[in-house]
Amino acid sequence: MGSEYQGKRKKRLVDYKIFLPAILIIIAISIPFAFYEDESTALLNGIFAMIVDMFSWGYIWYAVILVGAGIWLSFSKYGNVVLGEPGEKPRFTLFEYASILVAMGLGSTIMRTGMTEWAEVAVSPPFGVEVGSPEALLWGNAYGMFMWSVQVFAIFVMAAPAMGYILHVRKRPVMRISEALRVLFGDKFTDGIGGKILDIIFLISILAGAAVTLGLGTPIVTYNLSELFNIEITFGLTLMVTIIWVLFFTMSAYLGIERGIKRLSTLNMYLAGAFAIFVLLIGPGIFILNFFTDTVGFLFSHYMDMSFHTNSLNIGGENRIESNTVFWFAYSATWAMLHSVFAAKVSRGRTIREMIITYMLAPLAVSWIATAVLGGLGIHRHITGQVDALAIVQEDAMALIPEILSTLPLSTIVLVAFIVIAMIFMITTLDSTTYTIASYAGTENMSRVEPSKHLRLIVAAIITLLALVLMRIGGLAPLEVLSGIMGIPIIVLQFLTIYAAKKMMDEDQAWLHNVRDKNPRNNRRKYRY
Repeated sequence: MGSEYQGKRKKRLVDYKIFLPAILIIIAISIPFAFYEDESTALLNGIFAMIVDMFSWGYIWYAVILVGAGIWLSFSKYGNVVLGEPGEKPRFTLFEYASILVAMGLGSTIMRTGMTEWAEVAVSPPFGVEVGSPEALLWGNAYGMFMWSVQVFAIFVMAAPAMGYILHVRKRPVMRISEALRVLFGDKFTDGIGGKILDIIFLISILAGAAVTLGLGTPIVTYNLSELFNIEITFGLTLMVTIIWVLFFTMSAYLGIERGIKRLSTLNMYLAGAFAIFVLLIGPGIFILNFFTDTVGFLFSHYMDMSFHTNSLNIGGENRIESNTVFWFAYSATWAMLHSVFAAKVSRGRTIREMIITYMLAPLAVSWIATAVLGGLGIHRHITGQVDALAIVQEDAMALIPEILSTLPLSTIVLVAFIVIAMIFMITTLDSTTYTIASYAGTENMSRVEPSKHLRLIVAAIITLLALVLMRIGGLAPLEVLSGIMGIPIIVLQFLTIYAAKKMMDEDQAWLHNVRDKNPRNNRRKYRY
């Protein structure tokens, strides 16, 4: 089987044929965005609105189909296939593995949506529900949970089986979209310009998405620091937070995945759990638990309404759920390949079933708990009149977070804890992102070694500089919309990778030869590829 990478160790740190074009295209796109932010945002919003109007049904069915594909792949004969040698033990314990996937799958975004999404829906509820009514509040918190449902995590993970198979079973030296699709398009396409174009599209979408995430994640910290120290939110404060973030990431990068990402991810699970219990104890714990129970019941009762809501009959006019769901799925599609490549890399020794089910359920459970605690706290403060949440969220959604947290006893401790957890989430997100990009664009044999630490730092520097420049001179808002638009080609690639995974396993009869045996002595691969 041909590959330009096989049999040689490259002296170059990175494959410039895909890395440089992606960087140059991002810069070329970002410059006009920065100088003409309002015009660019208006243009891209118009394009995206047109796409939503025409294909909102398509995005909804896309997410549902991926859930179906994930369930089928997990519980069919393919679900037993081991990503590695048949007798190989998983690289991480289940808790460590789930924590790593949670840190990558959720990041600090869950802290923002958990505290603000309920209010954004309550001021724009669906189906003609009265604004700010108890029913609107239930819709809001239930929708906050729905945003982190199986649809989103199916989007994140369903390209991972193909990526994990080429890396851990077929032992290909690179883990790229082009390599995963070699079985469909052949050597000439994969090693030629077609394969390069696919890999460049991936890198562009990930670099843009990473810069946007860094830019949008930083306010979660800066707004709370502003409240804590009674200081203004300035670019200097943003720069300080970003520098601290990058310094800690640098330490994590040098420690590697075992001592870096893994330890930070598991630590953050403990810290987040302790924070949730602390809020329940010092805050309205009984109300939060009761409202969580009501919310789960409401979500299950209306899950199909949320999953298939296009509002074609314009019942009650345009609403938050109608517009945000499509954008959320489109934006998630942009990140899909990043999540899948990372999940594939850390899933050595896991079966395909374990990988898919863990990624679908572990982040979902954590996000629902986070939404229950943070959303329940916010709704309690709103209905008791301590915080005018609906007015605040219409002015500045991020400002709602410190307003709510400041109402708790020991508010200084609460704000500090919230900032620390958000920072660790951001560090692990950037760490995982640069780890994945370095794995993807590097020239080392990824089936044998970890991605270069130096390359990871270079990637982190590029993402950080891009985000800071765009935050300083404008351009972040249009790049965010562009990230959503770029999910369209990624959707096509996702479906191709699912078919490619099935075809490779069929060719190798992997469900017979690359599965765990109760007798470890029988765990050996019997096929050739």
